[in-house]
Amino acid sequence: MAAETLPVRIERLIAPVVTAAGLDLESVEVTPAGRRRVLRVVVDRDGGIDLDGVAEVSRAVSDALDASDVMGGQAYVLEVTSPGTDRPLTAPRHWRRAVGRLVKAELTDGTTRTARVLEGGEDGAVLADGPIAYSEVRRARVEVEFGRPEAGEDPGLDAEIAAEIADLQGEED
Repeated sequence: MAAETLPVRIERLIAPVVTAAGLDLESVEVTPAGRRRVLRVVVDRDGGIDLDGVAEVSRAVSDALDASDVMGGQAYVLEVTSPGTDRPLTAPRHWRRAVGRLVKAELTDGTTRTARVLEGGEDGAVLADGPIAYSEVRRARVEVEFGRPEAGEDPGLDAEIAAEIADLQGEED
């Protein structure tokens, strides 16, 4: 049996802490930075996470790390963050969180679809141009949009979803 890598050991240690905070642990990455290491922990939840939530889970993760020897006594910098807008869509929860957003999906048959996500389910999503099964997707990402459409501007965007998006954008400002 192969020994666990450091990121896997860290993930096993902090996953219960992140889950207890009501968040999903998206990834753990350890990279060298001179004499230290940078430990990047990416967390998320439905509806997104604000800075207070990141700070709270960061303290809890830091406490769990300090109480263990998983880092082997080597100095490290802990970064707890949320995923970027262009993160890959690799799980049903990612598609669910992308409702209302434009995605580009490279399919297993070699074609590409770019459309707005109207609904995300367990086995597939409904895009503005029709349904898509996750098993058909080789790779998918949210497309960064600088001027997202309002209700009525995009025929593939349901007015109710557009209104929800507008409300969410208002909360971010």
